[in-house]
Amino acid sequence: MQFDTKIAVVIRTDLQVWQKLNVAAFLTSGIAAAFPECIGEPYEDASSTQYHALIGQPILIYGADAPALSRALDRALTRNVKPALYTEDMFKTTHDAANREAVKAVARADLNLVGIAMRTERKVIDKIIDGLKFHS
Repeated sequence: MQFDTKIAVVIRTDLQVWQKLNVAAFLTSGIAAAFPECIGEPYEDASSTQYHALIGQPILIYGADAPALSRALDRALTRNVKPALYTEDMFKTTHDAANREAVKAVARADLNLVGIAMRTERKVIDKIIDGLKFHS
């Protein structure tokens, strides 16, 4: 099945594994919150056990160094794509309000990005992530 939209998550490659997983989880939650229509139906197994619904389309995860991550953010914003973001300062906080304060305290050009995620038309995402490889 071909989707009209694409979800891309870009994560800085020099993070520890736990940080990468944490960033991916937070960023995909931002996509789910911003685009509730991307959530599929709840799951049920053959024993009638109920499970939560998931995002119903593939999520592609790319790796980037800090300059490439900043470039992807700039490309997204230039194309009027509003991304979810995660900064290194957010690793030092303990709750959602503190995360927002950490981002608010820093000008965009000075954000120490560790990840961004976005959902938009496939061709637009392809231009934003041009040159990036799947995270390994």
